[in-house]
Amino acid sequence: MAARDRDLARIHAELGTPPEWFRAPGFQTLVHIILEQQVSLASAQVAFTRLVALVSPSPITPESFLALDDAELKGAGFSRQKIVYGRHLAEAVAGGRLNLEAFGRMDDEAVKAGLTSVKGIGAWTADIYLLMSLRRPDAWPAGDLALAVAMQEVKRLAARPAPVELEEMAEAWRPWRAVGARLLWHHYLQRRAAAAVARTRNEL
Repeated sequence: MAARDRDLARIHAELGTPPEWFRAPGFQTLVHIILEQQVSLASAQVAFTRLVALVSPSPITPESFLALDDAELKGAGFSRQKIVYGRHLAEAVAGGRLNLEAFGRMDDEAVKAGLTSVKGIGAWTADIYLLMSLRRPDAWPAGDLALAVAMQEVKRLAARPAPVELEEMAEAWRPWRAVGARLLWHHYLQRRAAAAVARTRNEL
């Protein structure tokens, strides 16, 4: 990838190999990704940690999720919409309409079609699951805001690229677009961590 794209090569030279950010495949991870839709990762993590505490010592399963009422989920930090999405997912898995264990034997498009057939799971959620949980090398979450911001910075673009533009820009990286995504996230997180340190120093 570094040989294909000098901007990715520069990220790797400056920051080294990015983390894998692996998440175990399954229902629990999909609920976590749903929580991350259109909110900060920190906010989603708080809600997810509270959910874990609610069902503890049991794991988060479709059955344990469905056993919680709306008030409990709202108290954990779920919005009304994400309660609905979580319940749709839990019902699909518990009812056998969505077989998460079969995804390992399916190609990317089939996995994506299966996931997006559930209300509340769109392309972004499916792509993140493909990349982080199933470790698919060509997964590319073009709807990810952090990727768009990083691409704008790394490529020195005048404007933040739209998802369709991100798709076009990553075509040259096939079949390793997930590597490009990890490098861009690495840049995004490191740059913002450095900015936070600088702000703290200025305030002292």
